[in-house]
Amino acid sequence: MTLTEQARSVISEVLAGRAPACITSSFQAEDMVLVDLVREQQPEIPVLFLDTGYHFRETYEYRDRMAQAWGLKLVNLLPRQTVAEQESEFGILYQSAPDKCCGFRKVEPLFGAVAGYDVWFTGLRREQSPTRANLQPVDNFKLPSGKELKKVSPLAMWTNRDVWAYLKERDIPALPLYDQGYTSIGCEPCTSRPLTEDDLRSGRWGGKKLECGIHIGSK
Repeated sequence: MTLTEQARSVISEVLAGRAPACITSSFQAEDMVLVDLVREQQPEIPVLFLDTGYHFRETYEYRDRMAQAWGLKLVNLLPRQTVAEQESEFGILYQSAPDKCCGFRKVEPLFGAVAGYDVWFTGLRREQSPTRANLQPVDNFKLPSGKELKKVSPLAMWTNRDVWAYLKERDIPALPLYDQGYTSIGCEPCTSRPLTEDDLRSGRWGGKKLECGIHIGSK
C-alpha cells in the first residue's frame, strides 16, 4: 500500500464514524495535500484558517485563490483583538513575548473553534520537528476545556519529498513563498528562510522555539 493509499484509508476509517469533523490549514504544502485528500471523501468539510493578521500578503492571496478554485468551506478564525488593539495594549508581542502572541492569535481561537467538532484533521508530519517525532496518524487530544477529540494526521509518515511529489502529480500549485526560499511559513514577522538546510522549520521564530502551542495538548 502506498503512502497515499494509507492516508486515504485513515481518512476513510475516521470519516466512517460520521462524527463532526474539520481540517485546520495554514495553506502550506502538506496542508494542501491533506485538504485535497479529505475533500475527496467529504467535499463540504470545514477548513479552518487562523487569520492572525500577521500573515504574508502572498498567504492571504493564495488562501483566497485556492478556496475559490476548490470551493472550500473556508472558516477564518479571528483573535479577540485586532493587531492594532493588541499592539496598543501589549506592545509588539511577537518580539517581546512570542509565546503570548501565539497564545492570543493562534491557540485561543483555534481551541475555541475545534471544540465544536469531534474530529480534527491536521497536516502534521513526524519529519517536521523533534516535537513531532512520535506523532500518531490517529490520536486523542484533550483541549484545555477538558473536551477530548480525535486528532488525525494522515500524513504523519510522509517526508517533504513525498509531499511535493503529490502536489506535482496532482498538479496542485503551491504557496508562491516557497519559490522565494521559504520552507516553513507562518506569520510574516516570525518567519524567515531556513537558518539551516537540515531543519526546514528553523526559520520559524528565529529558531528560538519549535511550536506555537497549538499542537502541545494535555493528553
